[in-house]
Amino acid sequence: MELYQLKTFVAVAEEHSLTRAAERVFTSPPAASAQIKALEDELGVKLFSRSARGMVLTEAGTRLLEEAQRTLASATRLRSTAAQIRGAAQGVVRFGTVSDPVALRLGEVFVRLAERHPQVTLQMQQGLSAATLQAVQQGSLDCAYIMTDAAAVDGLEIVRLGALDTVVALPPALATAYPDPTLDALTRLPWVGTPPTCVLRSQLDALFAAAGRPYQPGAIADTEGGVRSMVASGLGLGIVRLDQALQAQRNGELAIWDGWRGHTWICWVAPPENRLSLAVAAVRNAVLDAWS
Repeated sequence: MELYQLKTFVAVAEEHSLTRAAERVFTSPPAASAQIKALEDELGVKLFSRSARGMVLTEAGTRLLEEAQRTLASATRLRSTAAQIRGAAQGVVRFGTVSDPVALRLGEVFVRLAERHPQVTLQMQQGLSAATLQAVQQGSLDCAYIMTDAAAVDGLEIVRLGALDTVVALPPALATAYPDPTLDALTRLPWVGTPPTCVLRSQLDALFAAAGRPYQPGAIADTEGGVRSMVASGLGLGIVRLDQALQAQRNGELAIWDGWRGHTWICWVAPPENRLSLAVAAVRNAVLDAWS
């Protein structure tokens, strides 16, 4: 058997869905299904059954899941030990971030880095994507998470880690007053914007351009959380990340307008891999593993 088959097995067991598991291990649902089938044939047991809840572990699958997880953990420790033999990474890494720690999977990155390279220390710095990218280009940051639509930047490596959807959020009172608003009507109302260098601002400019009028800056927030809080306070409409907007809507803090959906990416950015120090390379590996 192959480690990638075990990774797919664990992903399907945790996601209860071939489609979501395939996305998690960067393959297609048919390929993930074929890997599970090959593993079942080799082991001689059925690992999953299908139900209304999706892919459900059989009794045999449940007993084998823990063994698969232990095997994958052992493989990770083996790679870590080999890396230490090649040369232990150590030093301070200046790491730029945007958004919130949960969305960036920072907790997983910290755990992996501490396990594999305890002598690497992170100095975290939060800022807007454009300023953070410029800091990496100028060398005042070693690496960073940014939100961007760019697929490439001269002299840097950009790795797209995950897609982000954004939506238009309204204060609850506005949503009640305008139960079925048009884009034209919404762009005549007050908005909470972000600085020109923010990816949310470029989406806001594009939204207003689609309505045939330029965006006139009013209230400004310099973080996603600031936009969400100001919208919830009734200061105006704003563009908010979908996962945050859904949670806030469930809490009764704002309402989502269904007439528009934006898209961007959470990305890792740093100098090319062959120019990284051992410490920054260790952070890169921890980030990519956390998102794999």
